[in-house]
Amino acid sequence: MSTHEVTNQAPPYVGGDFYADDVALSEAVERWGGTSAPAELGALGRLAGSAEAQEHGRLADAHRPVLRTHDARGHRVDEVEFHPSWHWLMTQAVGAGLTAEPWVAPTGSGAHLRRAAGFVLWSRVEAGHGCPISMTYAAGSALRHDRTLGERWLPALASRSYDFGIRPVTAKAGAVAGMGMTEKQGGSDVRANTTQAVPAAGGPLPGETYRLTGHKWFCSAPMSDVFLVLAQAPGGLTCFVVPRALDDGSRNVFALQRLKDKLGNHSNASSEVELDGTWGSRLGDEGRGVRTIIDMVGATRLDCVLGSTATMRDAVARALHHARHRSAFGALLVDQPLMRNVLADLALEAEAAMVLGLRLARAVDDGESDLARLGVALGKFWVCKRTAPMVAEALECLGGNGYVEENGLARLYREAPLNSIWEGSGNVNALDVMRAVSREPASLEALTKELHEVRGRSAELDVFVDSSLAQARSLDASPSDAAFGARLVVERLALALQASLLVQHSPGPVADAFVASRLAGRRGHTFGSLDVDLAGAAGAVLDRAG
Repeated sequence: MSTHEVTNQAPPYVGGDFYADDVALSEAVERWGGTSAPAELGALGRLAGSAEAQEHGRLADAHRPVLRTHDARGHRVDEVEFHPSWHWLMTQAVGAGLTAEPWVAPTGSGAHLRRAAGFVLWSRVEAGHGCPISMTYAAGSALRHDRTLGERWLPALASRSYDFGIRPVTAKAGAVAGMGMTEKQGGSDVRANTTQAVPAAGGPLPGETYRLTGHKWFCSAPMSDVFLVLAQAPGGLTCFVVPRALDDGSRNVFALQRLKDKLGNHSNASSEVELDGTWGSRLGDEGRGVRTIIDMVGATRLDCVLGSTATMRDAVARALHHARHRSAFGALLVDQPLMRNVLADLALEAEAAMVLGLRLARAVDDGESDLARLGVALGKFWVCKRTAPMVAEALECLGGNGYVEENGLARLYREAPLNSIWEGSGNVNALDVMRAVSREPASLEALTKELHEVRGRSAELDVFVDSSLAQARSLDASPSDAAFGARLVVERLALALQASLLVQHSPGPVADAFVASRLAGRRGHTFGSLDVDLAGAAGAVLDRAG
């Protein structure tokens, strides 16, 4: 129609270079990732920002997986069908080495850092397929401790070939892993699991074999080739390696009862599974199931931090893109003082999350297990908790355009709460921090050492660090108060760690603005309420945000 003239609309958000445009990420890679990392990650960043990748991400989210329990003749098949865009996304992610490859790389090679940066870049395309990618990465951390099972599964899980379909691992060019811990009566309380594991020597799998019977309440990516499953053996809660296909080509019993209808994460199939005499190989000792699988949980929690960071980063980038092309009241939005306050505040949050997530990946690379143990729990609580309100504010920067599906923010908003729930809710992680503080003094010592790397460079940071550590130790001395006060302690320790990393690695205006607003209180309770004395830092902060 002649009246339908389109003006003052931002162009589509495609065609960017997600690696080059993300200064905080690229600086961390060049600092910690080794000489070969920038080139490989640069190629992945350009692909992630392409129109092709963005369209595949949209299609995978729009076309949800479909459960097929039976074939046309009534045979039980228990398969999930995915849109072709899901398989394209998985092919690129596996091909970029985002699965278990770091666990077979030399120690200190920077493989975990490079993989973490790649996971952030590629998660910006579409988050749902990141679930099986993350679990495959994390499974390597547990399987490497068992020589027989590690030799059987790690090469396939570390492969850069995506090979979809239920077949024995010996017949596949690559494999994907999942996990089955949660049950309907227990949730995060996995020690309440009721799935039973009965020893059955001479089974069709290597190692000590058992038959498992029970119901798993939330099993994502059920078309994975192998699962780490918790079940009650005669000696207590135990971890098992459960493949979908047995060596003779027959299928293990793995009945998919239904797929979950979720708020977000639509591309990823999350299922309820019935195990009925299902074969599994024991991983670790009987009764040590939590201890055996804890490395996998830690690795998936790190990916929760990284995935939430990717969501934050994409939300900021989309808000900035809109603000740089949209005019209101006689000026571009990005030049409006109050909008600059909002955008700078959001960008500070995203950069702090980025530097923390990649520092934790470096800790895994360098074998800093005490720092990684406590730091991942802190990051899992804080970064994941901040994502939902942060994305909501970024969405508001687009106004009504942000609330419709076509502009990407609606999908990010649906995705935003997930990582705060997956692998332990906020309370679970906060209590995990308090347990580490009280039972593992080396972890608090490692955190203290990290915080003191920048001692004397910011008086406000020094005061905040001292009071936060003192508060953590005081609650440790009063166990009756520790649980009630856990969230406040964790929040303060996480902010102290983020601030110390920014002071150490980011430009002065960025670090100073973060310390002033988050630690010294020169900020209100909403995004965009930075104190007026921080206006001068907004330009430097936004320049780094793309």
